[in-house]
Amino acid sequence: MAVTVGVLGLAHGHVNTYLTQWRDHPEMEVRAVAAWDHDAGRLAQAEKNFGLQPRGDASQLLADPGIEAVVVAAETSLHASLVEQAAAAGKKIVLQKPMALTLAEGERIVSAVERAGVPFTLAWQMRVDPQNVQMKELLASGELGKVFMVRRRHGLAVHTWGNFVELWHNKPELNRDIWADDAAHAIDFIHWLLGVPETVTAEIATIHDPRVPNDNGIAIYRYPGGPIAEVVCSFTCPAHENTTEIVCEKGSIIQNYGDVPSCNVPRPEGAPGLKWYTLEKKEWTFSEIASPPGHGHRIAGLAGPLAEFLHGRRAPIATAEDGLTSLRMTLATYLSSREGRRVTIDDPRVAEI
Repeated sequence: MAVTVGVLGLAHGHVNTYLTQWRDHPEMEVRAVAAWDHDAGRLAQAEKNFGLQPRGDASQLLADPGIEAVVVAAETSLHASLVEQAAAAGKKIVLQKPMALTLAEGERIVSAVERAGVPFTLAWQMRVDPQNVQMKELLASGELGKVFMVRRRHGLAVHTWGNFVELWHNKPELNRDIWADDAAHAIDFIHWLLGVPETVTAEIATIHDPRVPNDNGIAIYRYPGGPIAEVVCSFTCPAHENTTEIVCEKGSIIQNYGDVPSCNVPRPEGAPGLKWYTLEKKEWTFSEIASPPGHGHRIAGLAGPLAEFLHGRRAPIATAEDGLTSLRMTLATYLSSREGRRVTIDDPRVAEI
């Protein structure tokens, strides 16, 4: 039997991809039935594209006993309030990244979910990407030995768009900035792959357009005894190739074509997306998992795991506590960049960012 879903806000565009997949793949057994958004234009578009019944306010949607679950995809500043309302209404919750603007808002989400005891997951695409899962499995197998260094490059070209300065993504009261919004992907990837680091050293800069802050940055996370993990993000990047580099005791892993600038531009025919070298074999092994033809396919790949979660067939992709840790790791980069030094992830001043 299909799970009935309501949508609380359509600001984060990824939700339209999930809705498309659930509509076009009835075997997933997820039926989106209603939506609320304070933006009348977005709400009308959701009604037109997906047949969602428009609701006048969030409380009206949440009061409907026929709606079992909600996807919260409103502006980031609204996440904490909407999750609190949805949890109190007993709904299953899918929350679009990033979790929240501040640590205090993230803690409100954790408290609301724990208090109500409702199923909750964050929608992190990188945690279910098949190539990423294979890399995590390779490290867990021990085949490559101790991990020395991880580098994850991630980017977009949005800061080169003429209209990006006008979009809600660039309004600090709604979304902070693009680093908090999208570097969070790569930062959560490091958290998921390696666990919680001890410290971070970061440089985040506004280089292209002063009206659009924090368009390029680098964060270096240190783990006691290793590894060192680097997150490199440019939101002025038109094209790239390499995405992930992992250096280990007994070999190395290389991944290409894993984000928008690398996945959405032409690539050599037959170019491998993921490969690894081991000292034992002294040769490259190429993954049988092909890189998708475009980044939209990676986002669409999250719809299936979300459906499995909503049916109770799989654990959360990321718990509320996971989300809070990734948020703390992200906010700590601002503190480090501001002070020009290494800071601990649990520095109490992160709560002031």
